[in-house]
Order: sequence, then structure tokens, then C-alpha cells
Amino acid sequence: MTERKAYFHLPGLFEFCELYRVFLPLWREHREYFYDWCEIGSIYGAPADCIWGGGRVGFGDNDPQAVLALMGEYSVSARLTFSNSLLREEHLSDKLCNALCAEFEKTGGNGVILHSELLLDYLQKNYPGLYFVSSTTKVLTDFRDLENELNRDVFRYVVPDFRLNKAFDRLSTLTDAQKAKAEFLCNECCWFACYDRKSCYENVSRKCLGEACPDHICIAPDSSDGYRFSKAMTNPGFIGIDDIQSTYLPMGFSHFKIEGRSLGSALILEFLLYYMTKPEYQIHVREAIYLDSMLDLF
Repeated sequence: MTERKAYFHLPGLFEFCELYRVFLPLWREHREYFYDWCEIGSIYGAPADCIWGGGRVGFGDNDPQAVLALMGEYSVSARLTFSNSLLREEHLSDKLCNALCAEFEKTGGNGVILHSELLLDYLQKNYPGLYFVSSTTKVLTDFRDLENELNRDVFRYVVPDFRLNKAFDRLSTLTDAQKAKAEFLCNECCWFACYDRKSCYENVSRKCLGEACPDHICIAPDSSDGYRFSKAMTNPGFIGIDDIQSTYLPMGFSHFKIEGRSLGSALILEFLLYYMTKPEYQIHVREAIYLDSMLDLF
């Protein structure tokens, strides 16, 4: 187990770029602050007004070239979150999204998180230098569907629905190759019994397309509370650091996704502290972040 690494895929490539401008130098220069069993697998996100966007409505306004330069400086893979499930043929010619794909392909080692088969076919033909991740917005709650998705060569990683996170009797039957592609969503706060998750994601897809539609009404009993990490920790699908070290890594799973693109940078920092930072050094990381006067955390 000591030889296995956990690769975290972090939120906010465009949305929280300024936070990462401060965090990544700490990650490189003070590696003793962080668990030696974890690495940064990628940082994902999308700028505002991307019609291919999905999952959450992007709001980042950082310059793509500057974002890619930062990721390149620290050898971090950058992922575009283009998980819109309702794309039509006429949407494929969008100038902004195509320009982003061209830039991301040019620098190498970058990927796209997606849902649409139409978009997948288009990107394979036009941007073969990108790698592809099957989005959790597909809501793959049937284990057979997950296995079929893991068997698709076109995807480097597949993010299951969080309701399958603890299906260890089935997860243990996966092959090593399948396990290497599974990327678990760790900190989902959504109601575990939710039966309307696809509708929620489709609502976001419509908004990204600019369609006039009412907001999705969440059916969760405590939806008015919003996202709270403390609540996520009580979710039956929550994956904590003890779970990662004692269960997932020994089973052969290495990839873990942290959600949070629609949250504030203060919460993202809490995720970075909890999942990656040794307790005795968390105050050092907090001070370095909070005392940077250029960073607006709230």
C-alpha cells in the first residue's frame, strides 16, 4: 500500500485560478506539508459562457493561456469540463469552445470531461491530442453500465455516480485495468436517495446553452442548507482520507475527484487541507493562503 499513490482531481481550473497560484508553489516548495501518498492528478473547470459546459455553470474569467501556463509550470494536467448532455450538431461549431480545445491540445497532456456522444465523436476527429473522461453527469448507478463504460477504450477515466462508491462487493471484481480508470467522486453533498439527479444536470445543460428555463427545484429534504462539507462527510457515499488509505488504495483504486466548482474558494481550501495536507501543517497552508492580500477568499 505504501507504494500506491492517490491522485486527486481538483475543481476550479478557471474559477479558482488565483487560489492555485498561491497553493501550487506551496505544494512544490513545501512538500513536507502534504501527505506523501497523494499527488495532483488534474485540475478541471470551464470559463463562463461555454455552451459545451455542464455539471455546473462555469463562472471563471481567467485567460486560458495564463491558466495553461500555470498548469504547465507545475506539470499539472488541465481538464475542460464540457459535460453538456443536450448538445446538437449546430453547437459543435462554437468558436469559444473550439478555441479552448485547440489551446489545450497544443500544450499537451490535457483532457476533456464530457457526456455527449456527439461531442465525443467530434473531439476525437478534430482534437485527437486530448484525452477524454466520462462524466459523472451520466449518472451511472447500475454497476453493469459502469463496467461497460470502463471497458470503452476511448475514455482514460470514468467517474461513477457517487452511489456506487461503497459497492465494494462489485468494485472488488473489476480488473486491474478497469480499476485504473475509475475516478471516484469523494465529497458529494447530494441526497443519497435522489431520483432526480439527471434532471438537475439537464437543467444546467439548458442554462449553458442559453435556453430560457426555470431553475431546477431540488427534491432533497435539506436542500435549503446548500453545500456544507460537514454534511457531505455524513453522506453514505463520502470518501474520506482514511477510506482512501485503508480501503481504496489497497484495492487498487488510485483516482479521486473533488467536487466544488460552484462553491467559494474558502471551501476549496478546506478540501485541499483535508485531503492533501498533514494536520500539523494545515495552519501553515492556511496562513500562506489567507495572508496573501491578492486573494479574495469570500
